[in-house]
Amino acid sequence: MSEEVFLGFASVLILGITAQWIAWRIKLPSIVLLLVFGIVAGPLTGFVDPDLVFGDLLFPVVSISVAIILFEGGLSLDFSEYKDTGGAVHSLIIIGSIITWLLSAAGAYFIIGLDLNLSVLLGAILVVSGPTVIVPLLIQIRPTGSVSKILSWEGILIDPLGALLAVLVYEVIAGGSTGGVYGFAALAIIKTVLIGGGIGVAGAFIVVYIIKRYWLPDYLTNPVTLMFVIIGFALSNMFQPESGLLAATVMGIAMANQRSVGVKRITEFIENLRVLLLSILFILLAARLDPASFEHVNMLTLLFLAFLIVIVRPVSVFLSTLKSKITWREKCFLALVYPRGIVAAAVASVFALKLVQSGYPEAHQLVPLTFLVIVGTVTFYGLGSPIFARLLGVSQANPQGVLIVGANPCAVRMAEALMGEGFRVLLVDSNRYNIYTSRLKGIACHHGSIASESIMRNLDIEGIGKIIALTPNDGFNSLATIHFAEIFGSSEAYQLTPSKMGQSSGEEASKSLHGRFVFDKGLTYTDLSERFMAGSVLKKTDITETFGFDAFKNLYGESAVPLFLVTKDKNLQIFTVDSELSPKPGQTILSLVDPVDKDTSVPIGLVELEEGKGRKGGKKENGFDSSA
Repeated sequence: MSEEVFLGFASVLILGITAQWIAWRIKLPSIVLLLVFGIVAGPLTGFVDPDLVFGDLLFPVVSISVAIILFEGGLSLDFSEYKDTGGAVHSLIIIGSIITWLLSAAGAYFIIGLDLNLSVLLGAILVVSGPTVIVPLLIQIRPTGSVSKILSWEGILIDPLGALLAVLVYEVIAGGSTGGVYGFAALAIIKTVLIGGGIGVAGAFIVVYIIKRYWLPDYLTNPVTLMFVIIGFALSNMFQPESGLLAATVMGIAMANQRSVGVKRITEFIENLRVLLLSILFILLAARLDPASFEHVNMLTLLFLAFLIVIVRPVSVFLSTLKSKITWREKCFLALVYPRGIVAAAVASVFALKLVQSGYPEAHQLVPLTFLVIVGTVTFYGLGSPIFARLLGVSQANPQGVLIVGANPCAVRMAEALMGEGFRVLLVDSNRYNIYTSRLKGIACHHGSIASESIMRNLDIEGIGKIIALTPNDGFNSLATIHFAEIFGSSEAYQLTPSKMGQSSGEEASKSLHGRFVFDKGLTYTDLSERFMAGSVLKKTDITETFGFDAFKNLYGESAVPLFLVTKDKNLQIFTVDSELSPKPGQTILSLVDPVDKDTSVPIGLVELEEGKGRKGGKKENGFDSSA
């Protein structure tokens, strides 16, 4: 038996992480593949039996995991964002939730023919959405304007409130009477808000106080924080059933918005833990489905799913935002994004089991119906949202712009070259003089430190998909790429080769502590600066059938350093130390080449310049030669 349990747990872990990886590779929402893997491993093949693996611990593990996921969601919310979007978020959470609940319940009753009590409970369960499905979509789409902030706040806050609504409905059904239901509901809501909110704030205060007083070594900060999240969740549930999710969410929000200590390391730890927990939870809950439950999937249930997508969400959004200042395009996009996630699955699984055990056999329909909605909405919104966003003009489709850290002369010249090719460039520097001179050249700039915690909130990165750190400080370059790899991905975070590595000293930086090294391993900031001072230029060269990349290298020699490659469809690729690009006809190279002797049209070698043989060069402006 122990071997079966071990094999089952290992299988869940392997299936979950594999599904996440494959989903990333093929650009699909991970939840879709997680559910498919879980259904195949559970009801279709019987390979994984969650009840055998976890036994009575299954639902406590699920509940604690959901609390940790909501804590992570709370850590991503900043009150400065809520000031601009609070009205829309407030309306969506309160008015929108009620509309979603009532219309979903009506659909379940009239379309599916579900029992009235179960219809009302299913409607309450389907109110929740959640960060587990919203955040990956937003990362993929990167919507413009206030849409991203509204969806983030709604998705994270709706989970504990939706779960509370489901609990209230469950208590009424389980109690078998509706007498005094309004007083019961009001009292439960007040107790949940006071107890859950109070314990959440207290937990955040304790953790911040401990960290601020340096009572913990660095390696224990993350585990102790996680411990207090679980303690807060358990205590809140003990005093008021099902208030623990609110406590966890409030604790995350409180820690994110305090300014006494930094929470970046905690956030990174919880984010990584969230990926692991999601991988396990979706596999477990999908594997636990009864094969007979698939019999409930028919034309009526599919019609109910369509009703939720086409009627319920749009009506909820447009009625909730009647007086909102957001544009009609943003309203349309909000109406087309509302996938359900892990909280809906967990709540449905728990309540279905409890009701069946209480003599309510029809309740077993809740789980397959909820999973149908999860799979259907995630698939529809996951595949359709990027298309809807592009059609409505509220997405940053394939952003090719560049965020350049540093507004020094080297960075300015590269920015001008990229802007000349039509790419958006934003320079960031803490040196006011550099910012001033760069703005005089017509370059978009932001004055501030790239390492500050507020930089991500203050930067306008619309249309930008890459970061290149070009400062003289190698450590700062590494810090900047690590900082922004969270937004652009590690594959689009670049920096100059550190000086020691450029000198071939044998020292290798840890791969997890820097970005991708650009251009050429020997091209450090010092080398780059010296070459510009010696008269080298950024040259634009069109690759054709008769003048290929080999001809380019033969003409300009080994001293020429390709920097950027512009494809036919205006995608920007960057030459790096760890990969080789093969320019093709129709593409354009931006490269650093030595000055050209007018008499011979041969690049003057850098060695010759150092020996004082002259600084002849062709016509150029600010170090950029646009001739082919």
